Order: sequence, then C-alpha cells, then structure tokens
Amino acid sequence: MTKKRFEICPAAEFDAGERRIVDLDGFSVGVFNVDGEYYAMKNDCPHQRAPLCEGKLGGTTESNSPGEYEWVRPGRVVRCPWHGWEFDVTTGESVFNPHEVKAKTFETRVEPPEDENTVADGGCEGCSADMEGDEPPVETYDVEVEQGTVVVYL
Repeated sequence: MTKKRFEICPAAEFDAGERRIVDLDGFSVGVFNVDGEYYAMKNDCPHQRAPLCEGKLGGTTESNSPGEYEWVRPGRVVRCPWHGWEFDVTTGESVFNPHEVKAKTFETRVEPPEDENTVADGGCEGCSADMEGDEPPVETYDVEVEQGTVVVYL
C-alpha cells in the first residue's frame, strides 16, 4: 500500500521543542520536533479519544529504588489533557504500560520539497563524459540541500 505524503513546513521554521497540530486527510496529527528529530502521532488518546497532542509536553520520572527518582525523556512525553495518561512521542508507547497501550504514530522525515528540481547523482541528461583539456566546458558549482521540509506519511 502506497503511503500518502504530506509536507508540513520547512524544517528551518520548526524549532526544537515545538509541536504543530495539523489536519491530514481528515486525521488530526501532532508533529513534534524533539532535538531536531521529527515525530508524528495521531491526536487521539487511546483511553477516551481526547486530543492527546494538545497535552503538556515534558518528561517523566522513573525510579529504580524507593525514594530515588530520576527525570527522564525530557521533551519526549506528552500528557493527555483529560486524564493525564503519558505517551512517548518518539514511539507512541504509553509510559505506564508500553506493552499494551500505544498511540498511533506515523513515519516522518525531512526531505527536499517535492517541487524542487534536483538530479540525485550530480549528472545531467545529455552531458558528455568525454571532456577535452583540464577545465570543464562550462562553469560549475557545488550544490547541496541546506534546508529540507518536514514530511509525514499516512
């Protein structure tokens, strides 16, 4: 099954720690920038269908022994605004029961915009590989993609 591609915004306009809630073909989806990595999750808590991605974004605590607590996963845990259930935005797994409860996640990448005209191998159609002399027949420039677009696949 072919996944549908949705361009969200230029990555340069989406700061670390930020989230965007977008409508993609009738699905409300939260897109999160976690330290420069992008993740998308259905804006729907599996508990009682609350708008999960609108909840507080932070971390959570873990403990290996009584009285000792550690703050973990900063900026990766969203807390449901209705009942406080917590989910890791990078995996969709619940904090309290990761083996049984999970929020739906979607593939997310940074790619060149779809309308950008590029040639992946650096070559060109009709260019001759047989050049005479030390200099190329035309002036050339190095090209690299400096700015991508955040893309979600459903």
